[in-house]
Amino acid sequence: MPFTLPPRTPSGPRRRSLLASAAGAFVLVGCSAPEPSTVTTVRSPSAADLTRARAARDSESLAARYAAVITAHPPLAARLKPLRAEVVRHAQAFGGSGTAGSRPSGSPSASASTHPSPSPTVPTQEKDALADLATAERTLADQRTKALLTVPGELARLLASVAAAGAAHAFLLTEGAK
Repeated sequence: MPFTLPPRTPSGPRRRSLLASAAGAFVLVGCSAPEPSTVTTVRSPSAADLTRARAARDSESLAARYAAVITAHPPLAARLKPLRAEVVRHAQAFGGSGTAGSRPSGSPSASASTHPSPSPTVPTQEKDALADLATAERTLADQRTKALLTVPGELARLLASVAAAGAAHAFLLTEGAK
């Protein structure tokens, strides 16, 4: 007895019905499109905009902490100035001014008007000041790593890069303390 295949019946919608429904959807969307408004609406900041602004503020605040430690402990200046310069560049990459903490903590600065928080207190011991900076770098790197999942591609890559740099800074700050 010869083996015969059962008649083939297409499963799912046919090509013609898909094209017809796509054309119908296009017509409906075209008919229901809103008219352009003459009134301009204020766009609320997106999550990415808010994250970018916060990252800039955080970097500027960290730069101010570096400046305060450099002012309080001048022998650490050679070690801390390159790290602080990187933090300032991070603030600029996020859209900040990068000028926070550019003056000694005892003098008035333009950043004081934008950041009402008082200048950071610096531990009296150099070792404690370095540990404090390392903790701040680690905490900020952890916050930025957590924020990666909530922002789009380019900002996520920037956050990841800056978080990695922050982790490296924390390592460099604690390496000499041992």
